[in-house]
Amino acid sequence: MAKDAPPRWDRRMQQRLARGEAAALGELYDRFAALVHSQAHRMLDDEDAADQVTREVFGYVWENPDAYDPKHGSMRSWVARLTHRRSVQRIRSTHGEADGPDADARAEELEHRVLKATAAARADYIVASMPAPLRAALELAYVQRRDYRQAAADLGVTGDEARRRLRLGLQLLATANTRPPAGSAPPGYGPTP
Repeated sequence: MAKDAPPRWDRRMQQRLARGEAAALGELYDRFAALVHSQAHRMLDDEDAADQVTREVFGYVWENPDAYDPKHGSMRSWVARLTHRRSVQRIRSTHGEADGPDADARAEELEHRVLKATAAARADYIVASMPAPLRAALELAYVQRRDYRQAAADLGVTGDEARRRLRLGLQLLATANTRPPAGSAPPGYGPTP
């Protein structure tokens, strides 16, 4: 997965998109399509819906390149936020409006699903963007079921260093389940499409 691009690249990409350069859209797609599709798929758990969200996000970027503001953060974070918004819209539209006798329960269930999907997508994004040494330590411990001593041996580091990497990785993952205060938009995501 691509790392955040330098701000100069972001500004230049926005200018190229604003001029209508199809090659710029292709370059942007090559750089961020995997991020968009995997985030949408994680939130929606549906391949076709993830494909549709991917098309919608890049269509929006193509039609509205001026909606991105480099002063608010990277293009990567803007594209990720667009993906999140489109995915949440799809979840809400798929489950419809909550009417009838158990409307409150259905609305609460829908909100729970949106929050769960958001946390899962945020966790995926955190893991994909964390430094490789932390990601490797977490993979050894939680995927391959190694204890910290075995992980240290596999990584070629001390036991203390392995514990430090695991602790930092888990601290980063713990932030995936936190919710921003109501009414506050996270910085770097630009205007709502």
